[in-house]
Amino acid sequence: MANGVYHTGYGIKINLDREDLANPGYDGLLEEITQPIGQRPRDLLQCLTDYEGGQCQCALDGKTPWMFVRRQRSAGRVSWVAAHLPLTHVATPQESDKHKAMKERIARTASRSGLDVQTEARSPDGRVITDVLVTGAGARVGWEAQYSPITPGTVRKRSARAREHSIAPLWVTADATSALIDRAPWTRVDDVPWQRIISPLALIIRGGVRHLQIWKCTPSSERACPETGQACRRWHSGWFLPALCIPQERATPLDELIVTSADGEHLPVRSRNRHDPHRISYLWALARDVKRWREITGDTGTSPETGPADDEPITYTEQELDSSCRYGEEGPHTSSPRPQRETTSATGLHTFDHAPDDTLLQPTRPIALHLSPRERLTVARELRCPPWEIGPCMLCATPIHRYGSRSPKACPACRTTTHHT
Repeated sequence: MANGVYHTGYGIKINLDREDLANPGYDGLLEEITQPIGQRPRDLLQCLTDYEGGQCQCALDGKTPWMFVRRQRSAGRVSWVAAHLPLTHVATPQESDKHKAMKERIARTASRSGLDVQTEARSPDGRVITDVLVTGAGARVGWEAQYSPITPGTVRKRSARAREHSIAPLWVTADATSALIDRAPWTRVDDVPWQRIISPLALIIRGGVRHLQIWKCTPSSERACPETGQACRRWHSGWFLPALCIPQERATPLDELIVTSADGEHLPVRSRNRHDPHRISYLWALARDVKRWREITGDTGTSPETGPADDEPITYTEQELDSSCRYGEEGPHTSSPRPQRETTSATGLHTFDHAPDDTLLQPTRPIALHLSPRERLTVARELRCPPWEIGPCMLCATPIHRYGSRSPKACPACRTTTHHT
């Protein structure tokens, strides 16, 4: 990251490693250069290399030499850094079609389940516009269908604004590398054409929904000790993907989460990594599992958000201004060292000495298939089989041709996922 920028309005060079920014005569300069991009000209701050007539690699790549200033945490301290502005992404026709199809599916599913639905819901002050606002007995859930790139900062700000209006944000994506993952409550489905999104066939959630696992760490345990790798004879708990649970849990269909998140059966969880307090995972889990987890860990779910807070002190190193262009070394636009992709490893691992109550060890829910007669006929036509041969996938409960001659017990997506896992 660069430690300096050129201010095109004042015609001055700014050193971000100096407490006075190397310009003591300009009151309010820091507040001006750190305000949101939408509230100031995009060309206010310029790459020093480009200003001095050098080769700014960003400009050479056909982008712009304009920059922004943000906080960055590194080696336990927070400092100001400058980075090149990303180009504004315009959704492709395919992304736009998928976005519209996902919004329609969420609204249709919620409406059929008797929930209150608003599309493009706007808050009274106009600061929050939600793709689909679903209101049930348990929560007001703001669904955001995200099929185009988005910055982590945008996800955090929009989610924070939603919470200010008592809306639980829930982002849905089809990209396992999306920057929204673990920046707010999220979920991921398969990347399929818009026609598949809007069809009555199930969309299985592949990430963002997890189940609590509790086990005694003994030599006969099916899991290795997360602490030492050898049996420690203590108890462990953690959040696992359905396919990695022992025994396997069924995956959650998207349509089910649309209803259960509003009814309060699924709850959002923010799990902090105890080895790295700045690393947080977001997930959705069954309310029963969340209750178990809080009884075991004592976590109330009120821990602060990750990333450098606005009131964290800035460290000024007083280094000399470096005018070299750092484009290409900047990496993704994030203030946290954690990876910007979902992982299959367990999150929220916790170790404790005493055995939990027996009720905390009971299984969560059975595999079941809930289809109306009309939906069963529609699925049968899609799969080209008799309606009475439709049954649930044993892993995710999505409707499949289950009971025909030589029919598999799991859907193709689950068989592929389990094989790769």
